[in-house]
Amino acid sequence: MKHTLLLFVLVLSIACKSKENQPPIDSTQHILIDTFQGTSFLNQSLTRRQVDAEKDSVQLKLYKEARANYEASKTADHIIWVGRRIAYLGDYKKAISYFSEGVRLYPFDARFLRHRGHRYISIRKLDQAINDYQSAVKLIAGKEDLVEPDGMPNKMNIPLSSLHNNIWYHLGLAYYLKNDMENALNAFQECLAVSNNDDMQVAVRHWLYMILRRMEKLEAAEDILVPIHDEMNIIENTAYYNLLRFYKGTLTEDELIGNGSLGSNEAVQYGLGNWYYYNGDESKASEIYNTLLQNGNWAGFGYIAAEADMAKLMQSSF
Repeated sequence: MKHTLLLFVLVLSIACKSKENQPPIDSTQHILIDTFQGTSFLNQSLTRRQVDAEKDSVQLKLYKEARANYEASKTADHIIWVGRRIAYLGDYKKAISYFSEGVRLYPFDARFLRHRGHRYISIRKLDQAINDYQSAVKLIAGKEDLVEPDGMPNKMNIPLSSLHNNIWYHLGLAYYLKNDMENALNAFQECLAVSNNDDMQVAVRHWLYMILRRMEKLEAAEDILVPIHDEMNIIENTAYYNLLRFYKGTLTEDELIGNGSLGSNEAVQYGLGNWYYYNGDESKASEIYNTLLQNGNWAGFGYIAAEADMAKLMQSSF
């Protein structure tokens, strides 16, 4: 009995000393995400790194706050923000589950369909995204537009997009990724009508130009470039702005990509690759797309579009 008691005290002492030597446990370290998020258009796994308590400290703090608000009260805003915050940490599937809860609880609030559709695009579920945005279009019909607060504010801390703008924008993108250019054109034209600042104008005109070039409507594509000038007030969509200037001929390719390499902004890389694609140089387009796919962020729209194009190019080669 004495030996047993002595052994217990010894084990307890060692455990306490070991615990003293460990850093205090931060609850943020226990937030785990599903690192497998889906399958790409090229049949590759879409994986995110696990949450890092140090690297992701700011987003973790914001997620914890959003989660606490959600647990206290499932208001529409609380559900939206907990979904957005977990998406910023890379768990798009979990974000979709939050937004789906919002759709059930607040079926007439188009914001849930808007955000869920975005994350369906992230994980390559385009049909689900289109269904969400088509439903959202019906919900916003005849209603006043709303400015959307930024989850990751720009340098001026000025929100640039709106609910209606984002619904039409993402619907157009989903159609574009499915190579449905007619519906993509219609959606982005609707988006252009509700784009009330230079940043959103250049973002939408960039997609419209590419769509019209894909549809071989060169004159209409050139008309899209007419309002683009050197004195536009651009806060965050510099990549789209520079691409439009490149399409218009006021910016050279070297000026567009900065240092003459292909390691540029993902939106720029895709836009340039696509420019070569619809100008008949599929080899150069593929080179640029491959560089983007090797080094880019798979959740970025430029990356997703390059991936979709590469899948089409590979399919057409068989």
